Amino acid sequence: MIDGVRRQLLPAIVAFLAFTVLVGLIYPLAVTGIAQVAFSSQANGSLIEKDGLVVGSRLIGQEFTGPQYFHPRPSSAGDGYDAMSSSASNLGPSNPELLREVRKRFRLYRAENGLSSGQQVPADAVTGSGSGLDPMISPENARLQAQRVAGARGMTLDQVMALVRAKTTGRSLGFLGEPGVNVLELNLALDEQA
Repeated sequence: MIDGVRRQLLPAIVAFLAFTVLVGLIYPLAVTGIAQVAFSSQANGSLIEKDGLVVGSRLIGQEFTGPQYFHPRPSSAGDGYDAMSSSASNLGPSNPELLREVRKRFRLYRAENGLSSGQQVPADAVTGSGSGLDPMISPENARLQAQRVAGARGMTLDQVMALVRAKTTGRSLGFLGEPGVNVLELNLALDEQA
C-alpha cells in the first residue's frame, strides 16, 4: 500500500516542482529578458523624461489646465486621470446624467476655444475613453484648440499647427485605428519652444 502511494505521489511532486520552476521562474524571466532587449522603452512604461525627471508616459493621459496647454479627453478614472482607478464612467448613451455631462462639456469646449454655435465639436473633446486615460486626441480636436493655445503663448497659429502636425501619428500598421496627437508630447514641445 505504501509502495503504491509512493509510486503515485513521487511523480506528482516532481511534476509540480518542474512546472513551478518552468512556468513560475524560467518563462517569466525569458519573457522579461526578451521584452527588455527587443522593446525596452515599452517594457519600462514608455516614460517621457524632461531635464532628467520622468514627467509622464506616452501611454497614460494626464490633466492639463490653462489656456496655454492643449487639453486631453475628459476622464472618469477616479478623480480624473487616476491610473490606479482606470475605468470609463459606465453610463450608457441614453443615461440622463451622461447626456447632461456631455452637454456641459460641449458648452465649455465651445466657450473655451471661441467656437461659433454652428461649428462641430469632435466627439473626443466631450466624451471620455474606455480607460479614462487616453493620451491621444484627434487632429481635429487639436486644430480647434490651436488658436487658443497660440494666443495664450504669443505664438502664431502656423507655429502651433506645425507642432501639431509634427506630433500627429498615423494609423497603426497604416490601416488600424485613427490618427492621433499625444497631448503630453505636444505640450512638452510647446514648452520647449517657449
